Amino acid sequence: MQTENRTLLAATHLSQLLDFVTGIGGLIIPLVLWLTQRDKVIDMDENGKAIINFRISMFLYVLLCVPLILLFGLGLLGFLVLGVLYFVFPIVNAVKASNGEAPHYPMSIKFV
Repeated sequence: MQTENRTLLAATHLSQLLDFVTGIGGLIIPLVLWLTQRDKVIDMDENGKAIINFRISMFLYVLLCVPLILLFGLGLLGFLVLGVLYFVFPIVNAVKASNGEAPHYPMSIKFV
């Protein structure tokens, strides 16, 4: 039986911000929460997939920015934009999750 836990959904989105503190926790914590709670918490599967897809997509975009640094420094601009997206959208989607709305991450490729 699934239960509704909007606080856990919001915390899962906000846990991505651990990257700014630990460097890697922003992927591991949401992944573990999604894998362990997706059958127990309503909407955890949808939110978890959105987070993991966003994280994988952002990683690929970061990899694309590295060679673009050599092309007139465009990669640096890309890093700046990705940094803002990395910070803003987990917060926006945490608020959405706490209000019972579906998550939306822009530029996210569906892998899972």
